Amino acid sequence: MIVGSMMTAFGQAWLDKAVIDGRVDSVWNAIDLPQAFTGNGVIIGVTDWGFDYSHPVFYDTTMMHYRVLRAWDQFKTSGPAPDGFNYGTEYNGPEELLTARCDTSNCYDYNYHGTHCASIAAGGGAGTVYRGVAPDAELLFASLYLDSLSRVMDAWNWMYNVAQQEGKRLIISSSWGLYYADNMDGTGALAEEMQRLTDLGVVFVVSAGNNGDVNFHVKHEFTEPEDTMRTRFLFATGSADLWGSSLTMMNSANSPFEFALNVMDGNYQTIVETPFIPTANNDGYVDTFVVVNGDTLVFNYDIQSCNAYNQAPVVRLRVKYTNAYKLGLAVTAPAGTFHAWNVAEVTKAYGNWGAEFQAPAVHPDWVAGDNEYGISTPSNIDCCISVAAHVKRQMNPSGAFSGGEIADFSSSGPGFHNIRKPEISAPGKNIVAAINSYTTSFTGTYKKRIEFNGRTYGFAALSGTSMSCPFVAGVAALGLEANPYFSPGQGKSILTGTAYNDTYTAEAGIDRFGYGKVDAYNAVREALRQVGIEDHTESLETRYAVFPNPASGSCFLTAQTQSENVTCGLYDLSGRLLQTEILHSGVNMLSLNNLVPGCYLLRINDDNQIVTKKIIVQ
Repeated sequence: MIVGSMMTAFGQAWLDKAVIDGRVDSVWNAIDLPQAFTGNGVIIGVTDWGFDYSHPVFYDTTMMHYRVLRAWDQFKTSGPAPDGFNYGTEYNGPEELLTARCDTSNCYDYNYHGTHCASIAAGGGAGTVYRGVAPDAELLFASLYLDSLSRVMDAWNWMYNVAQQEGKRLIISSSWGLYYADNMDGTGALAEEMQRLTDLGVVFVVSAGNNGDVNFHVKHEFTEPEDTMRTRFLFATGSADLWGSSLTMMNSANSPFEFALNVMDGNYQTIVETPFIPTANNDGYVDTFVVVNGDTLVFNYDIQSCNAYNQAPVVRLRVKYTNAYKLGLAVTAPAGTFHAWNVAEVTKAYGNWGAEFQAPAVHPDWVAGDNEYGISTPSNIDCCISVAAHVKRQMNPSGAFSGGEIADFSSSGPGFHNIRKPEISAPGKNIVAAINSYTTSFTGTYKKRIEFNGRTYGFAALSGTSMSCPFVAGVAALGLEANPYFSPGQGKSILTGTAYNDTYTAEAGIDRFGYGKVDAYNAVREALRQVGIEDHTESLETRYAVFPNPASGSCFLTAQTQSENVTCGLYDLSGRLLQTEILHSGVNMLSLNNLVPGCYLLRINDDNQIVTKKIIVQ
């Protein structure tokens, strides 16, 4: 199941209305700005599935320029794979992409989710009002194979490599999440790789998850050696592919625990309880069963007695669905803060929607579930921007306002290790955007259909943090166009520092909204203010030129200036200053010998007026 793919009746938060909620329209209209910003010169990479490469929203607003650079379908086996990888199929350039038409059928059939998300981030509108936030940004699509986290990291690195070749800043938008990948405290292999790429200048924007309206989490403090926590867990509903439940369990670092399954009758009286299974020195996977009154209850578990990244015992317990009995979980430990999450386990694709933990009335000492600590991986990783969803505020035909509240499904924090998660909110309920015209799985209602090149293409409403995530990715692209050399950390600070708050954010609190609602206009203004781009003038821009570009070894920078105090700083895409030169009028040689191939930025300060030049080092 995809984070945020819930279909709802359209009409309350169309994409054209959502951009007003996020003040994107003020950026497009250049209100008190030196120019309009539309994401030009920035690449947004979308990791998802269900991409319609031929959809006209992926042209610019004039319908003349096709903006998808490449796509990597990790499911398709015909090849060729991207350079440096040995699986999947890469499409490079308009001819290959438009000939391929869409990504292949996979565990989600011919899906539609990726098209919708990419349309929100950077759709050109195709002549409709459903224009994305950054309609001039270029796009990369990676159809993910989530069976392996290494393939997620491969997609990130492929996108980074392409962005380096193009010499442009990269934002990766991920509208998906899992509750059993890496660690729920935001540590693990994904976190390490995301941080590495963040340090290289990649901005990650990730949906927070859609379990804010379900009590799928339990927490318990073990303080006594004989203490035992008990809770009932339910099975999720809503999928014909449901296998059962997946319970992720974690205790404090170096604090082993034991767990058991409790099988009960309709009155919550125990019929069978399995032996307690220890985590200490018990690493590995076990597939087993328990016989209950002649029936067989199948379950399996995978134990990490000491996770390599956080030294915590971590267990994934999967229990096959049964409607014959009520099931409970028993956990005992001498110490530690214990957490567990209960989500769907499905036979097809990936389950991430939650099911409840309960405390039956006949067992008042059992632990009931809550909706806390609900941010899924990879949104729980510190360096990414974790996005919640709210209902956009709009004026109704009567003149009254509605909306503004948190979307009930939007997952709740807090985050672990005193990290605020989620960090920002954007419109995410009933957002109308493009749908894959080749889909075999969409069953909703189309808001609009258009004809293009002899084919019908549609727009429809979806709800979820999947929709709010690409909205924020688009806002980040507007900011990076305004200031192409702020670091990902600075970008997060700009977005969260300019987020606005109102009665709804005060009522729901930081665990639902983070720092507040995204404000594209003030984010762009802050990006401009930080680097003085307000002072850019065309005459100043033309005084400086870099050649050759791309370059290797060295390059030359010509300067036409009357000032005797002109400095030039060379930055990498993380915003790190690598070297500084004093410039004189005429030709200046800059050494590039110590630089690895990639994209860099020259920041020229001429009497407190700033000029930025990109340079590609080969």
